[in-house]
Amino acid sequence: MSQSSKSRYSEAGVDIDKGNAFVSAIKGMVKETHGRGVLSDIGGYSGLFSIGNNDLKDPVLVSSTDGVGTKLNIAKMCNRHDTIGIDLVAMCANDVIVCGAKPLFFLDYFSMGKLELEVATEVVKGIAKGCKYSKCALIGGETAEMPGLYLTGDYDLAGFVVGIADRNDIIDGSEIGVGNKIIGLASSGIHSNGYSLVRKIFFEELNHSVDDVIEELGCTVGEELLRPTRIYVDSILKVLRNYKLNGLVHNTGGGFIDNVPRILPKGCQAIINPDSWEAPPVFSYLQEKGNVSEEEMFRTFNMGIGMMVIVDENIAEDVVHQFNALGENPQIIGEIAQISEEANEEDRVVIKGITD
Repeated sequence: MSQSSKSRYSEAGVDIDKGNAFVSAIKGMVKETHGRGVLSDIGGYSGLFSIGNNDLKDPVLVSSTDGVGTKLNIAKMCNRHDTIGIDLVAMCANDVIVCGAKPLFFLDYFSMGKLELEVATEVVKGIAKGCKYSKCALIGGETAEMPGLYLTGDYDLAGFVVGIADRNDIIDGSEIGVGNKIIGLASSGIHSNGYSLVRKIFFEELNHSVDDVIEELGCTVGEELLRPTRIYVDSILKVLRNYKLNGLVHNTGGGFIDNVPRILPKGCQAIINPDSWEAPPVFSYLQEKGNVSEEEMFRTFNMGIGMMVIVDENIAEDVVHQFNALGENPQIIGEIAQISEEANEEDRVVIKGITD
């Protein structure tokens, strides 16, 4: 490419040299996520990963893709970009672990109006950290400058993960039965769902700034809203070595009311007792200050439970003890009851004292 044509492209808002510098800047942190199976280095046209070295009899690939939503706005408002990548990986990795699949590798798509090296490097630092937490390799991605499409300082993220499971060990909820116990694993906070409502309440209705210290929360607004999504992959994989898990629910958009039915067989109803755990104070703050009904809170937010694990009653306490030993904060929060197979979808989850 001639100097003149290169200059014109840069004038149009796309800096190829800066893009190359970015790839060089992140190579080290990306390499740290690599382990057995990775066959390529970042910077090529494709990421290569071998699944030949596994002990599975009938290996099945399990994939998921997601983004972070408007939590990105909070990162921009706080000018802090080193944790949003953890959220990105978490939203994808937590989705594949519910099938009992071990994440293998992760790809990201990072787009913005103009590449800001420092911001982009911080974002990828978070992605690499999330991959380490998930025990998967970051093997590639795409960085796109699109001047005219994004406002100055704006960017968007999308992620894609591929995991693997033995066909006979896939968790699909089909073995959930009446009398099973529901174990809730504590969330780190809001995670990455409901942020359009969160931003409306905090910044439009209450006129807070991200630097405001909220006594009820014990921190600034920005610190609370940027808490990274908890990644449950490692602890669940370790529990699976010792115990049979009948079902797993990643408690994301739609909360309890929309997510739990996705895993329930016909004739099964989940009874959730909200008094069995203590939700982080941010949820009561949002409900009170935003005048949000309890039912809407349980349909919009995770309410302090990021993952649900459904097990046979006779092993429930043992599973709770192992999750405790692994650093999780588990509680038995409900059980599976019988309901008519013709029951309406909205009747398949009961939040005691709220939806019953």
